Formats: sequence, structure tokens, C-alpha cells
Amino acid sequence: MDPVAIIERFYPPGSLSHRILLEHGRLVAQKALAAAARVPHLNPDLAFVEAAAMLHDIGIFLTHSPGLGCAGKEPYIRHGILGRSLLDEIGLPRHGLVCERHVGVGISREDIRRHRLPLPARDMLPLSIEEQIICFADKFFSKDGNGLPSREKSVARILESLRPHGGDKVERFQQWAALFA
Repeated sequence: MDPVAIIERFYPPGSLSHRILLEHGRLVAQKALAAAARVPHLNPDLAFVEAAAMLHDIGIFLTHSPGLGCAGKEPYIRHGILGRSLLDEIGLPRHGLVCERHVGVGISREDIRRHRLPLPARDMLPLSIEEQIICFADKFFSKDGNGLPSREKSVARILESLRPHGGDKVERFQQWAALFA
């Protein structure tokens, strides 16, 4: 399975959104593989980690995110469930779950209810070790349309960005940092 070929089914090669998605995916994949190497005793599927990390944001083109070159109509927070739907349709349901479960550090049914998020009322928390690794790695890199490579964020900066969303989010990331960093 070639994740770049899958991306190119939905993103015109050379477009801003294509460049951003590939760069971000490669950075996340690199970080995820390094994190996976720290937990060989948990037997993460490295080929899956690499491919799913490349595909985790495939749904962004369906969102209204002009800074990313995406002219869809959906709110950005829905890119995970949109990506899951795309990958489910082409026979990659395990990769699709990564799309759905990587947003934030995972979103609970209670988060969706409490904040009235435009998402299905279900838990979207990373469960498998591979999902957790990719979700962890994703937090280190932002996507933007400036054309420059993304700088890796520090753990302190990530934790600061998670604090407004609740202590449980901070705690989840701290647990991952202790395991994968």
C-alpha cells in the first residue's frame, strides 16, 4: 500500500494542500517511528504506523481551511471522521480509525456532548498502541500554509496548548511522553 498514491487520489499533486499534507505526514511518520522504536516490547506494527501517520489527516481537503489550501465546507474538527469515511470506502478501516481518533489527544463522547461539537456522539479515543503513537507524534507538528518546514514543538508547549481543554488531556499526553519520549 502506497500512502502517497492514496493521497494523490484526493489531492492534486503540487497543490498547496498536497504539499502541506505530505510534509506534515512525513514529519509525523518520522516522529511516530522513533516513538515506536522506544516500545519494542509492545510490538507496534511499524509498517502500519508509517502508512497511517502519512494518511491521518487525509480528510482536511473536505474542510474549510483556506490557509491549508482546502476549500471544503466542513469545520476543521471534522477532518478526522471525514478521513475515516474516505479510508473506510477504499478498504482501509484500520487506517480510518487513526484518522478519527488522532484529533486532539482523542475526543470523548462526553467532550462532544459538553462542548456541543459537530461530531457523532461516540468516543474517539486512540486505543491501539499504533493509534496512541501516531496521536502522540502528531502533536509535535502544526500544519500551515507558509511553505516552511514545521518546527517541532516542545513537550512543554504541547502541554500548555492542552491545558485549556482539560487536565485529562494533559495527563494523557504526559503518559504518552513518559512512554514514547
